[in-house]
Amino acid sequence: MSETAPAADAAAASGSHPLRAVVLAGGLTFEREVSLSSGTQVVEELTRAGLDAELRDADAELLPGLTAAPADAVFIALHGATGEDGALRAVLDLAGVPYVGSPASACRLAWDKPAAKSVVRSAGVLTPDWVALPHSTFRELGAAAVLDLMVARLGLPLMVKPASGGSALGVQKVSRVEDLPAAMVSCFAYGDTVMVERFVEGVELALAVVDLGDGPQALPAVEIEPESGVFDYTSRYTPGLTEYHSPARVDDAVAERAAALAVRVHEVLGLADLSRTDAIVTPDGEVHFLEVNVSPGLTETSMFPMAVEAAGHELGDVLARLLARRAETPR
Repeated sequence: MSETAPAADAAAASGSHPLRAVVLAGGLTFEREVSLSSGTQVVEELTRAGLDAELRDADAELLPGLTAAPADAVFIALHGATGEDGALRAVLDLAGVPYVGSPASACRLAWDKPAAKSVVRSAGVLTPDWVALPHSTFRELGAAAVLDLMVARLGLPLMVKPASGGSALGVQKVSRVEDLPAAMVSCFAYGDTVMVERFVEGVELALAVVDLGDGPQALPAVEIEPESGVFDYTSRYTPGLTEYHSPARVDDAVAERAAALAVRVHEVLGLADLSRTDAIVTPDGEVHFLEVNVSPGLTETSMFPMAVEAAGHELGDVLARLLARRAETPR
């Protein structure tokens, strides 16, 4: 990333008021608590960077509040559907409120994991084979018959995950056929459609991408080493259950391929400003795309801040520069 003055310094130099940022967090999703943690962290970082930052929920008071006290730009720290399926961003567009992050149309695509995988695969990016089906298919055609076809096609082990959603909610690794029905039932608690994906053995990487005006650039990869062997919700948000290595312990050639994959995903899905791609590196050095997050976690155990630190930057300065860019050049 190119070096420029942080947004707060630029405002001070011109004699203008500090940039006013509203950080959106919370929402009514399964990921509310994670979002509030991210939002609180963002406000603290922006305040340290010299911005006037306020935390707000995405509720009925949001639009009147933004009208009464307009923000120079909004930072979306909402996780789950509220912050990632594009609906809120479409409303902000209608209201003419600048915000950091991907546009509504790109978010809708990235939120739908099977659709995003299809687009990414069409662009030549490796991704594990998958099948995505709604609950009604199992009910109408018979769950046992459909599950048998899935196993015959994809083999074992499998990863079972909601077709949309984040924070690894509902995600399970299934190694035995007899465990698959229960995993499916559990997964349907988080959405009507389940994606069953071939499990790929390897090193899991989190690949952050940031665009500060010079095009998307990948930050150093973060290697994820969960104690349980599966990076599920508990492993993500319970300190001590996952070990992180930043930068990742992979050779330079693999690191370059992983970085190129993350930037390629960011571009082909039409993302903007920041994203985090999750990928697996197989023992032979191939990098496989898993999914992408348009609103990366920013908690104390989140990978995006680790990548920023590994790149030698302060998180608050990076976020401030993203906000200043959107305040100056809204969509």
